[in-house]
Amino acid sequence: MNTSIVSGWLPVVVRALAVVTLVLAVDRHPRRWRRQLGLGVLLAVAVTVAGALVLTFGTQVSADVPRSAYGWGSVFVLAVWVALTGWKRAGLVRRLAAVAAVLLTLLVTLGTVNQQSDTFPTVGRLVTLDPEHVVDIPNLQEIRDRVAATGALPAHGVVIEVTIPPTVSHFSTRPAYVYLPPAWFARITPSLPTLVLLPGEPGSAADWSDAGDADNTADAFAQAHRGSAPIIVMPDPNGLATDDSECVDSTFGNAETYLVQDVPAYARSRFHASTSPGSLAIAGLSAGGTCSLMLALRHPTVYPTFASYSGFSFPQYEETSRTETIDTLFGGSKANFDAHDPMLLLQQGHFDGLAGWFEVGDRDTQPLQAARSLEPAALKAGIATCLLVRPGGHDYDLWSQALVDSFPWLAWRLGLIAQPTHEPATCRSP
Repeated sequence: MNTSIVSGWLPVVVRALAVVTLVLAVDRHPRRWRRQLGLGVLLAVAVTVAGALVLTFGTQVSADVPRSAYGWGSVFVLAVWVALTGWKRAGLVRRLAAVAAVLLTLLVTLGTVNQQSDTFPTVGRLVTLDPEHVVDIPNLQEIRDRVAATGALPAHGVVIEVTIPPTVSHFSTRPAYVYLPPAWFARITPSLPTLVLLPGEPGSAADWSDAGDADNTADAFAQAHRGSAPIIVMPDPNGLATDDSECVDSTFGNAETYLVQDVPAYARSRFHASTSPGSLAIAGLSAGGTCSLMLALRHPTVYPTFASYSGFSFPQYEETSRTETIDTLFGGSKANFDAHDPMLLLQQGHFDGLAGWFEVGDRDTQPLQAARSLEPAALKAGIATCLLVRPGGHDYDLWSQALVDSFPWLAWRLGLIAQPTHEPATCRSP
């Protein structure tokens, strides 16, 4: 289950099998195989070029697609062509090879995209979306009893799966995950602050604990601070009705109300999280980064601290156009969309006491442009800002490092530690 699917022997074996099965599926007749491959290669190139044009000019996600995906996508189209054109004359072996070639070349194509994003790093990640260190709710008391008996805090925190009641929002959502640091298990539960971490789209509430390595980052911080770290709540912002809520109240459900009312209330009632002003922060990756900025601007008393890792300039439903986003999520109301547009909110308001961290990869075109325009606009609007541009793209290598980079700053803003004397980012005060 821990075998890597982005590096090592397994991807190499799958690619080799894809090539071998495709070769076995080709018609052996001297004339037919030339015609089959000749036309197939032309078709594969044409389809790939058309797909690249659609991604570039239609969806604006071409920067996230590695070149190898286009290459293997061409091989996939060729495999489909070979299977269809050679099926009637093929025997059992060639038919089985053709089916295997189609499936394997598709798997390799998807695998190249996964290597770019590192969303599914292992076989186990494909099988389940659960974090690695999940314990049952009853086990929390066992850990607490052990601490009471020995006087020693656990060596690391734990991640548990929970259902956050949508008491106010009535939002139909999937399970959330919560990281509890070692200090939470002390004989007298401290009122720790809360960090809400949002995934991207498409994404899962478990992404931050798995590919994002959030619990290990928090554990490393806790080990250096006598077991103390923020309680980390990793909710599902998209719910059951859509893969992309953009964290707004819409026909898909009241995602915004869920994130600004139900999630904080649950952390405080269930885990004795701090209710002090400034004890809540929100951060997210990709679309979750856009959400974090937007929610902080719209609800500054709830989330006076935010971090946007590779966030975009404005809410964008499933990478569609602004017009389609307005129609789908905002009922056709441009005024409602404008009320959720971070740049407009920054231009029209002033936000004393807010602070935001922007981090992005230097190869991540749209988020890089967004960060470089939003950060100075936030500073002008009275927000203390930090900006860090790292080598990298739109993937978990960047996002996991971004959490490491910003974690001490977030902990300071949440009141856990004194202000760090040095930050990897360029931080400015208004």
